[in-house]
Amino acid sequence: MQIKHIFFDLDHTLWDFEINSSNTFKHILSKNKVELDFERFMGVYSPINHRYWKLYREDKVSKVDLRYGRLKETFDSLNYNASDKLIDLLAEEYIHFLPDHNKLFDGAIEILEYLKPKYNMHIITNGFEEVQHKKMESSNILTYFDKVITSEEVGVKKPNPKIFNYALEKSKANSHESIMIGDNFEADILGAKNVGMHTIFCEFNGEVATGEVLTITKLIQLKQFL
Repeated sequence: MQIKHIFFDLDHTLWDFEINSSNTFKHILSKNKVELDFERFMGVYSPINHRYWKLYREDKVSKVDLRYGRLKETFDSLNYNASDKLIDLLAEEYIHFLPDHNKLFDGAIEILEYLKPKYNMHIITNGFEEVQHKKMESSNILTYFDKVITSEEVGVKKPNPKIFNYALEKSKANSHESIMIGDNFEADILGAKNVGMHTIFCEFNGEVATGEVLTITKLIQLKQFL
């Protein structure tokens, strides 16, 4: 591979979404005196959240529906009587406090330091515009990247080819000289392959790749390929 440009996903790839999200909920549930067993809450919330994000990628729910619905379903499943006012407050506070948490996956800074002198590096993310830059600032990784492309900026979400083509154009990159690194096989890997980009799949969250694709289980393993 003659790679000149590296495109990373952010959440679940570099930025440890599950830990940071858990710490955010621990703070806001306590702050608002929501008396629930925390581990039970997260055990119910996490799969609901993943399902809502899949629906969001497929344009089957709006951003507003996602932020409300994932909490509403969680509280209903736990038989906890949460008012719409409380749910809206928690949804707002979650987005507000989430970027303050800055846990990265092991090896993230080391691999970014290794790659930065050799490649042009960028982010392509489906995350919300108002929080992604803040996440990168608080975790001290924003300076490693030349371009940060969000789905809200483009108007479509990965795996839609428009977001990848937009990212390539904005970065002045050719697809055959570019590689996408991400944890979501459908959104990151298949989406990038469909526009002719190389890919590396991060098998960090239990999802398994299908077909022949370069796969890593730790970020530091990128040194084997780049």
